[in-house]
Amino acid sequence: MSGPGEGKRRLDNTVIYIHKKGKSGARVTHIDIEGAIGSIIKPGEITFIKGKKGGAFIALKKPMIARAEKKIK
Repeated sequence: MSGPGEGKRRLDNTVIYIHKKGKSGARVTHIDIEGAIGSIIKPGEITFIKGKKGGAFIALKKPMIARAEKKIK
């Protein structure tokens, strides 16, 4: 990942958890990203995530892009 840079803004109040199967209702082990990202990706919306060097890339659909760009203005 390239780290901080022009056109990038950190999401405040965002927490990432590894959620283990069988705990707190998880049917499979997965990753939960909670907090400010919920104002960009709404419950039930589907997107695409791809691993990249040093992290991951989350693709956003047009309505998500509009919400993300509104947050950074």
